[in-house]
Amino acid sequence: MATTESTVLQFSQSSNSLSAKVHPLVIFNICDCYVRRPDQADRVIGTLLGSVLPDGTVDLRNSYAVPHNELSDQVALDIDYHHNMLSSHQKVNPKEVIVGWYSTGMGVTGGSALIHEFYSREVSNPIHLTVDTGFKNGEGTIKAYISVNLSLGDRQLAAQFQEIPLDLRMVEAERLGFDILKTTSIDKLPNDLEGMEASMERLLALIDDIYKYVDNVVEGHVEPDNTIGRFLAETVASLPKLSPSAFDKLMNDNVQDHLLLLYLSSITRTQLSLAEKLNTAAQIL
Repeated sequence: MATTESTVLQFSQSSNSLSAKVHPLVIFNICDCYVRRPDQADRVIGTLLGSVLPDGTVDLRNSYAVPHNELSDQVALDIDYHHNMLSSHQKVNPKEVIVGWYSTGMGVTGGSALIHEFYSREVSNPIHLTVDTGFKNGEGTIKAYISVNLSLGDRQLAAQFQEIPLDLRMVEAERLGFDILKTTSIDKLPNDLEGMEASMERLLALIDDIYKYVDNVVEGHVEPDNTIGRFLAETVASLPKLSPSAFDKLMNDNVQDHLLLLYLSSITRTQLSLAEKLNTAAQIL
């Protein structure tokens, strides 16, 4: 039987095995650069620094903005500034290398392909991170993409951005800061006690979710997961065994220490203000 050759449309790469993990410092840096952007700039772009973990996950740990001018079909980057900043960063953290670039706004724009092509010459298969600095509806949309070549036979047609899994992990203090950052307007920043209260409320909500999950597993409503069970067992085993009275004493001691620090800082500010006024009066006399 005679066979016929067919030309198929195919992708040269697959994003199934790629994922990224971004540290909160990167998000805060991007938001800070967006606030300090020139008046005529619609968005901010910059370089992502980090490393590739042994499991293949791209770890995004740092970033810096790169000045640029952007038109409808043209993008001009300050390449000298980019290389100088990279050299300065690597003097401090030599293990951090270029892993991609970021831009502010919702999703990929027309000039993203041109910028991605430049970073493809800096590093193979760069990550493109987009951050919605407008925080629409109180949510900061953060997505990661890679560029996948679309080819027809031996001829390359175009490059397509495909979204990859992104992990944003924060400790509790970073989570509180990120929640405040997502709020477009606030009356005042929460103090330490208010932040502790918010953390306790979130912790109680998580404990309630765990109780519901365990009850559903015991009653047979949910299929048990051995990974979650081992994680819960390790978490419970790591908790110190304290009696309620000992726990209350520990909390009260910490609160008293915190109040003492606030009192000492208040006295220090008062003394500095008084010394400044006395010094001014002495100079006048």
